[in-house]
Amino acid sequence: MPSFTHIDKNGNVRMVDVTEKKPTERSAIASGVVCMKPDTLNMIMNHKVKKGNVLETARIAGIMAAKKTSDLIPMCHPLNLTHVAVDFYPDETSGTIKIESSVRIFSQTGVEMEALTAVSIAALTIYDMCKSYDKEMTISEICLIEKQGGKSGKFTREKSTLP
Repeated sequence: MPSFTHIDKNGNVRMVDVTEKKPTERSAIASGVVCMKPDTLNMIMNHKVKKGNVLETARIAGIMAAKKTSDLIPMCHPLNLTHVAVDFYPDETSGTIKIESSVRIFSQTGVEMEALTAVSIAALTIYDMCKSYDKEMTISEICLIEKQGGKSGKFTREKSTLP
């Protein structure tokens, strides 16, 4: 098991020094699921939610969150992201909306946390905008699907390990 990079020899928390790391193209894809009542999903898809366009608001919130990840997670580096996308895949049969984010950068550090943060905040925005209709919504299955770049190379989640 590798040692923890965010803890110094005295056990103190620290931000990893990436100064000497070579910048490379890096990317990450994350996903999550919001489960809701069929009527709630129908209202979202037919633009009947009184607070406005739920998915476009959640998309903007997710993009903004990716850009602000270092303000939320203490040891994350502030990054100059080159691309953030947040997409939605509604499934009326299951009453779910799958959220997927992809983030890219050319830098010394990866963007996994930014992709995960984008999904999380997009999901919370959906909940916030629809909670007056459906307080039983659940947010689940938030996970890293893929990451590329850097010293550790490529990671792709096995389908069998998806939540």
